[in-house]
Amino acid sequence: MKVAVIGGSGRAGSRIVEELARRGHEVTAIARKPEAAPKADGVTAKAVDVHDAKALTEALKGQDVVVSALRFVDASPAEVIGPVKASGVPRYLVVGGASSLMAGGQRLFDSPGFPEAYKPEAGAGIAFLEALKAEPDLDWTFLSPSAVFDGAERTGRFRLGQDDLLVAADGKSHISFPDFAIAMADEIETPRHRRQRFTVGY
Repeated sequence: MKVAVIGGSGRAGSRIVEELARRGHEVTAIARKPEAAPKADGVTAKAVDVHDAKALTEALKGQDVVVSALRFVDASPAEVIGPVKASGVPRYLVVGGASSLMAGGQRLFDSPGFPEAYKPEAGAGIAFLEALKAEPDLDWTFLSPSAVFDGAERTGRFRLGQDDLLVAADGKSHISFPDFAIAMADEIETPRHRRQRFTVGY
């Protein structure tokens, strides 16, 4: 497949680019600094400003799938969703956040002690998910990581969930970037969560 990854040089985006290239897909890494995108067979890096709707639309045309791996505070939902729709690409997947997941009967975002420093990005992520849910026709998927989204280990062993935060036996909620990328690539190849949010964790 032809897959464009917006934010393809970032920590999550670069791992998704690598995983898709490993599987033989033709990947376009869209980034402000294309030189920072992964170097691999089948990967083309393009410099595109996500705030330039026309340029982003043109960069996405002809792709089979678009993955957005941007920080939510870096672009409004309309700035990304608009060009995705205008490009005619049939499927759109988003690297989501954990704050909208349920934990202890409430959203993680609303739990006592949720760090103030994370609230702008987390709140913007919630708004992005709500914008996707309001789209009448767009074929979207929003993949939320666990509470701790970090690490470079690629195990291939993880669990999937829907709207509840996944917590491992050790009491931690976490997922590495490579394992998140595997879950994303699996969903691209075999769609199971069309117009849904799901989550991945250990």
